[in-house]
Amino acid sequence: MKLARAKSVRVSGTLGLAALAVLASPFAMADDTGWYVGGNVGQSRAKIDDERITSSLLGAGFTSTSITDDDRDLGYKIFGGYQFNKNFALEGGYFDLGEFGFTATTAVPSAGTLNGNIKLRGLNLDAVGILPITEKFSAFGRVGVNYAQARDNFTSTGLVPVLTNPNPSKKDTNYKVGLGLQYAVTESLAVRAEAERYRIDDAVGNKGDIDLFSVGLVYRFGGKTPAPAPRAAEPERVAAAPVAVVTPPLPQPAVVIPPPVPRKVTFSADSLFDFDKAAMKPAGKPNLDKFAADLRGTNYDVITVTGHTDRIGSHAYNMKLSTRRAEAVQTYLVESAGIPANKITAKGVDGADPVTKAGECKGKKATKELIACLQPDRRVEVEVSAQKPVQR
Repeated sequence: MKLARAKSVRVSGTLGLAALAVLASPFAMADDTGWYVGGNVGQSRAKIDDERITSSLLGAGFTSTSITDDDRDLGYKIFGGYQFNKNFALEGGYFDLGEFGFTATTAVPSAGTLNGNIKLRGLNLDAVGILPITEKFSAFGRVGVNYAQARDNFTSTGLVPVLTNPNPSKKDTNYKVGLGLQYAVTESLAVRAEAERYRIDDAVGNKGDIDLFSVGLVYRFGGKTPAPAPRAAEPERVAAAPVAVVTPPLPQPAVVIPPPVPRKVTFSADSLFDFDKAAMKPAGKPNLDKFAADLRGTNYDVITVTGHTDRIGSHAYNMKLSTRRAEAVQTYLVESAGIPANKITAKGVDGADPVTKAGECKGKKATKELIACLQPDRRVEVEVSAQKPVQR
């Protein structure tokens, strides 16, 4: 009898997607290219084929009275990878799926036990597809290969037989797949949760699947170096309007205070934000402070903050990004620069109103050259509308 028929690891159900819930904060899941490393830990699961074990024992003339399975263990992996763009990365690493086993008790023709266990570990290489959901939150899927070593150990008591080799071992290459969610806590650190399936050869002639449900951390090296922040054009000062004085006893006529001329100030988005981000950089705040200081003592109806992106990316994504950038500037002007909240509005307009001319920046793929060429299109415009004449 071959004990290969006494043990098999099979599919343990439909692969579930582990969900990750974290408090939201304004940083996007990093889209930058670059290297990263990380590690996950969680529960690995297998299913022992009790029917096959029972059948194999019957074939050898033994009747099984009970089978105890050990089909859960601690699994972990460590990995490193390179992200080529916001939608694709290549990742490889080392995994240890733990140890699984069974104990079958026999009664006929004699009392005894058959014990088996397997240890699984190896290397993997995966292609990872990434789908950004929000600026901080993304889903990803993976498909790849694993090179795993299975090390078995079989023992028995009574008259129950074992294989000629009670300690078989085998290395084999098979596929692996997975799904997951990732949340960027900072520009360098992210949290991920995922579910993976490893196809395994158990070293005694059977193939099956091991599922690993895990959570972990990802550390990204470096990041994009932002271009030097250009100085925003200084807005022209508007002098306080003179008040006409009428000498009594003539009737006092209505005095009209001429409104200041409406004006528009444009700030480069790269001076206020990192590329593809909506969290304000400290280096951009002095320009907004200067703008707010120049408005003190002047009359105006409303300040309109408009965020513009370049044409790279989808319409929906760019609308969200441009709106969040405009709202970030609005919030800063109200909370830190003292602009009345009822006099300022914010909106995003995608990349539909570029500064660059048609044909000036060629290409559709987000290369470094195209990103640099479209830099003037990424901007935040702040327009001050004049107040209506005041009658006195």
